[in-house]
Amino acid sequence: MSDNPWLTIVGLGEDGPDGLAPASLKALSEAEVVMGAARHLSLLPDLRCETIVWPVPFADGVPILMQQRGRKTVVLASGDPFWHGAGGSLTKLLDAGEWRSLPAPSTMALAAAVLGWPLEQTLTMGLHAAPFARLRPHLATGERAIVTLRDGAAVADFAAWLSDIGFGPSDLTVLEALGGPRARIRHTTANAMTLTEIAHPVSVALDAKGTDALPQASGRPDQFFDNDGQITKRPIRALTLSALAPLPGEHLWDIGGGSGSIAIEWLLAHPRTEATSVEINPERAARIRTNAANLGVDRLTVVTGAAPEALEGLAQPDAVFIGGGVSEGMLQTVWQNMPQGARLVANAVTLEAEVLLANWHSAHGGELLRIELAHANPLGRKRGWKSSYPIVQWSVIK
Repeated sequence: MSDNPWLTIVGLGEDGPDGLAPASLKALSEAEVVMGAARHLSLLPDLRCETIVWPVPFADGVPILMQQRGRKTVVLASGDPFWHGAGGSLTKLLDAGEWRSLPAPSTMALAAAVLGWPLEQTLTMGLHAAPFARLRPHLATGERAIVTLRDGAAVADFAAWLSDIGFGPSDLTVLEALGGPRARIRHTTANAMTLTEIAHPVSVALDAKGTDALPQASGRPDQFFDNDGQITKRPIRALTLSALAPLPGEHLWDIGGGSGSIAIEWLLAHPRTEATSVEINPERAARIRTNAANLGVDRLTVVTGAAPEALEGLAQPDAVFIGGGVSEGMLQTVWQNMPQGARLVANAVTLEAEVLLANWHSAHGGELLRIELAHANPLGRKRGWKSSYPIVQWSVIK
């Protein structure tokens, strides 16, 4: 970061210039142009330079900002620009010497100071421009989170969403315009949310209470995945995810997506994992998208088409799962497109597919595993074991 860049990102609190550090005041006094949301500009009414209202959506303002290169420019942001703010979006487009950031306390810091919640023990999330379901994997009784929301009306929507997924008893603290003269703090529960006239900017502190938490281990209950019967069942899914062994930043090809359960659990393993699910049936492909969105991993890419043709043009995988329709042609195409070090896991149910995997195991090594499961079922007035079809699983590193 340069001491004399053309762009300064100034974090602004709700008390306007009264809360700014000397360096931020100096940057504003020397600016040739100041860009910011209308609300931010209104907090600094005495600006003597050119002002530009940042348009909505946010991306539309970036080309306007870039046209100011070479002029002393200030961009106004809320609180800390690098805590769920504009800083990361802007600086990735610039060289290191072109910008500097002068932060103010973030909304999260102000909320934690009011609540007495240690930030290192509290989940913080920006939901002002993201679906509420991004929070879904983290919800469990006793978990605390502070989230930013789009506006006052979104608070009721957020409360209704929590109630719909079984977290209606959760305690909510609605925090409005923190750090300024309009600051207001009110309390409610998700299932009794009746607050009105909620001012922007708004955040909500959540103390979660509910009985339908999403387990953290691989092999989540099948009930979390809407399906038409085409799903890798929970025990097999747990073994499959263990063999796939997701790591941060890795990309999975899930071929024959079905309900999307494998790709979704891969994405739930870490926020930086990526996945592409390939599914030939358009109805199932739509269901995969819905399942992913409901479970907070809407970053899943779904390709509707038949493999191996549908694999053309996809980013290279770090791991591949073939869950349905395994064939010689499929394995040949996948193997050719996998980079060295990538992992392949294939599950087979039919005798023909089992022989195919045995042959590939003989040629390329890896591990061949036969999985046989039986469930206790009623047998007259007693119980007996009902066996499922055995699964043969081949896993290998290229």
